[in-house]
Amino acid sequence: MEGLLADLPRKNCWTIAEHAGDVTPDGMQHLLSRAVWDADAVRDDVRAVAVECLGGIDAMLVVDETGDLKKGVCSVGVQRQYTGTAGRIENAQVGVFLTYTTKIGHTLIDRELYLPRSWTGVPERCAAAGVPEDTRFATKPALASRMILRALDAGVPAKWVAGDEVYGGNPTLRGDLEKRQVGYVLAAACDHHVTTATGTGRADELVAGLPKRVWQRLSAGKARKDTASTTGPGSDWWVERTSLPGTGGC
Repeated sequence: MEGLLADLPRKNCWTIAEHAGDVTPDGMQHLLSRAVWDADAVRDDVRAVAVECLGGIDAMLVVDETGDLKKGVCSVGVQRQYTGTAGRIENAQVGVFLTYTTKIGHTLIDRELYLPRSWTGVPERCAAAGVPEDTRFATKPALASRMILRALDAGVPAKWVAGDEVYGGNPTLRGDLEKRQVGYVLAAACDHHVTTATGTGRADELVAGLPKRVWQRLSAGKARKDTASTTGPGSDWWVERTSLPGTGGC
């Protein structure tokens, strides 16, 4: 784990073993290729430790994706696709991750590898890479929903879920959260259609027509001098009250 989290320019069994102080990469190679262990069981243990150490008061779940740039075509899920790692379309693997965060700190508690249709649509390719036979295509929001519901089913105390517009624009994900009576702060694209008490319209058009008095100035923390920001330490928020099943709103 120390090696995987290390700031190494290139990570393989040799470099990770050297970083860990091992004379040979035999131990790392055994762990990755021959040892029998349950990755999901380890995930569950990590999740339990995270909740115990970080507490559950006002906890949030944050979902986001990241990419791992690749050179070849054999790594599971690799294809030319957009990745924030490079800020453009590159040959990469993309994973969706779930973070547990409280006032004390934050840590990753779950992960799902995004498999494009270029993989799920070619059973032979999946079989050659060791992908389980019953694996089907799932969008990134579907993977996010899977992880969030898994955490909630395990008793993770989370009152809110946050994510960017990849997830905010998905009605199924929002519906899953509303059914579980979990609040959410999800970004939306400017052309996303929003329904309010005054009707339905594009998000940017609704925002443009709002009077200044409905905006609240909220601090996002102290701004760093070396960080470029168009809003400084605060950002403007429009708070719209919506109803959740069985509640008076959120």
